[in-house]
Amino acid sequence: MSTTLISAARVITPGAVLEPGWVETRSSRVSAVGAGAPPRDPDVSFPEGTLAPGFIDAHIHGGGGFSFNDADTAGAAARIAGVHLEHGTTTLMASLVTAPLDDLEAAVAALAGLVEAGVLAGIHLEGPWLSPSHRGAHTKELLRLPDPASIDRLMLAGRGAVKMITIAPELDGGLAAIRQITGYGAVAAIGHTGAGYDLAREAIAAGATVGTHVFNAMRPLHHREPGPALALLEDPEVFAEVIADGVHLHPSLVRFIARSPARAVFVTDAMAAACASEGTYQLGGLEVRVSGGEARLASNGAIAGSVLTLDAAVRHAVRQAGIPLADAVRAATQNPADMLGLADVGRLEPGRRADLVVLDEDLDVVATMKSGEWVAEPVNAA
Repeated sequence: MSTTLISAARVITPGAVLEPGWVETRSSRVSAVGAGAPPRDPDVSFPEGTLAPGFIDAHIHGGGGFSFNDADTAGAAARIAGVHLEHGTTTLMASLVTAPLDDLEAAVAALAGLVEAGVLAGIHLEGPWLSPSHRGAHTKELLRLPDPASIDRLMLAGRGAVKMITIAPELDGGLAAIRQITGYGAVAAIGHTGAGYDLAREAIAAGATVGTHVFNAMRPLHHREPGPALALLEDPEVFAEVIADGVHLHPSLVRFIARSPARAVFVTDAMAAACASEGTYQLGGLEVRVSGGEARLASNGAIAGSVLTLDAAVRHAVRQAGIPLADAVRAATQNPADMLGLADVGRLEPGRRADLVVLDEDLDVVATMKSGEWVAEPVNAA
């Protein structure tokens, strides 16, 4: 059974930042974590580095030129996971955009096998039960009301792999759908919605626990009609998705969400152009043009996902939004794990899976470990 002892200038744990600290892994698990000098000469040392849990992306559509909605679902998923792993993301969900129900059923069934194999943490359905007036980069003609039969159909196709569904609660049957989704043990998220404050509160009472990319693709905040964002952010039981890329949200709003009672969860909402060249892409059948680090619909210029990676989100949160590093890391690790009920990842603690990332002084990824194995030989290590 292989054992690796790693020391670093700081180690981010759930309860404290250890400066310096060390982590020991045995086989695929974390076996020990400690402060100060390690108990023996470390196998790998990062004297100026920060050791954190591997990042968890709960909302991601693609990367490396591929999308989870591609016809070759399994092949695309492997490529997407691989390119984001290079940026420290060791756990990710497969997010599907709105598509015909037959296509969604086929994609869910194909991705379920990858969830069962441990390649993916689960499937997130972002549609088709969304508001036409807040659809963002979703095809209007394919949106539908959340009837019980269509929800059952996709949940059963996933064999338990569908872990989260975004829904607009104001749609006919929306609140009942939230109860149906949570009845399957999945997470119900409020998003792409024109719901008001009171209805959003009703949706939370019905079982919704997540705000999908809060402030984006939802009714805006108004002093007399506060809308869904305030209802989500004032509730400490809610997880608030944040796309911290400098495009979707002003840095001050990223900081505001991170300080709110809700628990901030950094997501990328990345589409196929993440970790790929700029140009023209397809997202759910819609043409997207990617230029200057922004992905926008060719038809109307609406934001169409992002080209973000989670390491870049952490850097943006720290540098531009002024969020403490430990809080930014928590939003990319511990909080998404709690949101999705993933007990095995998200924290550097004995018994957890040995997924970790090492950041240098510039918060760039210099090493990543997944299940106790280095993704590549560590660099900048003593």
